[in-house]
Amino acid sequence: MSATPHSALVRPPDLSFVDALGQVEGAPAIDFELALAQHRLYVAALEAAGLSVTVLPPAEGLPDACFVQDVALVLPELVLLARPAMPSRQAEIAAIRAYLPPDRPVAAVEEPGTLEWGDVLRIGNTLYVGLSERTNAAGAEQVRAAVTPLGMDVETVPVPAGLHLLSGLNYLGRSPRNADGPGVVLAWPAYRDLPILAGLDVIVVPESEGPAANVLALGETVLVPAVYPRTAAELWHRGWRVLSVPISEFAKADGGLTCLSLLM
Repeated sequence: MSATPHSALVRPPDLSFVDALGQVEGAPAIDFELALAQHRLYVAALEAAGLSVTVLPPAEGLPDACFVQDVALVLPELVLLARPAMPSRQAEIAAIRAYLPPDRPVAAVEEPGTLEWGDVLRIGNTLYVGLSERTNAAGAEQVRAAVTPLGMDVETVPVPAGLHLLSGLNYLGRSPRNADGPGVVLAWPAYRDLPILAGLDVIVVPESEGPAANVLALGETVLVPAVYPRTAAELWHRGWRVLSVPISEFAKADGGLTCLSLLM
């Protein structure tokens, strides 16, 4: 985000969440009751960061629908709808439509394009679209056509590791302690040499704290998955207020903090 969001949509998981995509065979199963408790803590953290949070009803029979960020991008001039590559997620688009702002036009990625917003990193007026198993070049070109008239740019980048671009790379804005300094990013080692990071303050997340690359920056507050003290300390030293949020059950479905809210 180029500006601090003021509100968020979230959706608690439905019972079908135990069958969500991204689970590793042989790994511990999702604990649904724990996931609900963690989601409530997540909402509380968003509110503590100053956001107005709208909690949508669970989407019955849509296991991954709690990952609301993937399905839409809300801009002041436009709403852009995704087209998930996985057929089991495509019904999530219709499930979110009624809750999106009604005061602006809507554009949608269409076949043969595929795109999930977890593959899109915004820095200023540029959208960096990661090409991955979930997002293809046709989807990126449709995003380009939609946002170019708004004065925004689109660049494609490879996704060298992880499910989505935001799994291993996130932009936080300028440090509260250095408002005139470079923007700050968290990056996995596999992302650290991407040309788009030139001139930025890159915090390389150690392999032992891999999930901590997916943080949610909300102005002077950053939500960080629990418990990754080295990454949290790097952010604290740069002046951010750090809120640690447990999301172990969502991580089992390859989800992170950014996935769980649609910011506006």
